[in-house]
Amino acid sequence: MAQNDLKKLLNPNNDGELAGVIRRAREMGELTHVLCDSLPDEYAGAIAAANLRDDGSLVVIATSPAWASRLRYETDTLLSAARNAGCEVSQCRVRVTPQA
Repeated sequence: MAQNDLKKLLNPNNDGELAGVIRRAREMGELTHVLCDSLPDEYAGAIAAANLRDDGSLVVIATSPAWASRLRYETDTLLSAARNAGCEVSQCRVRVTPQA
C-alpha cells in the first residue's frame, strides 16, 4: 500500500474507511484524559479507558478490581468532569478491564 493511500485511509477528517473509528478512538482518549485529570494524583493509572454510550452512560474501565471499587466512590466527580467537558451523561458505570 502506498504511503499516500495509507494517509487517506487513516485521515479522521475525511470519509475514509477508518475515519469514524479513528475519530471515536480520539474522543475516547480525550474523555479518559479529562476523567483522569479530575481525580487526585493517587488515582494515576486507575483508569484504562472511558467511553460514552448513546444512552448517556459513562463507562469507566478500571485497571483492577481494587481500583474499580475506589472509582465507584468517585462517580460524582467523574460525572461532573464529563459534564464539564460537554458530555451529556446520566449515569456512571465502572467496569474492570479483562486481565491478560
